[in-house]
Amino acid sequence: MGRRLALPLIAALCIAGCGSRDVQTDLKIVDVHSGWYDAGIQADGKNKLVPSISIRLQNISQEPISGVQVNAIFHRAGETAVWGEHFVRAIGSDELAAGATTNPIVLRSNLGYTGIQSRLQMLKNREFVDATMDVFGKHGSRTWAKMGTYKIDRQLLTE
Repeated sequence: MGRRLALPLIAALCIAGCGSRDVQTDLKIVDVHSGWYDAGIQADGKNKLVPSISIRLQNISQEPISGVQVNAIFHRAGETAVWGEHFVRAIGSDELAAGATTNPIVLRSNLGYTGIQSRLQMLKNREFVDATMDVFGKHGSRTWAKMGTYKIDRQLLTE
């Protein structure tokens, strides 16, 4: 009787546990490039800059991986409050082979700075506050795992 119950239990645990991968162990963030994206002129005629970062994910495991989600949480430097976020499906149903790297993944905050100054003058303004971004990843039923924290470089990006 105990054996009949143990086999289905072991199978259920394997399906639940084997189906989800640890993004902190299996993936590595590479080719990080950050700055302030020129979001254009707003309806009020002001220029808008938003923090932006481009990353690639490298599969450092021995097995292919698919179905990975990434969430970027932006913060103004020295603050803990969320200052925008960006959620993406970083690796879709097409598997990323062992050792392979994704195409660039661009993550931008929906919040930023607006002003009547030129974009370069905005970056040099003494009241300008830098930003950081925390990257969280998730695969399957696992909980979100922090993959890194990055400072947004004070440079203008147009792409």
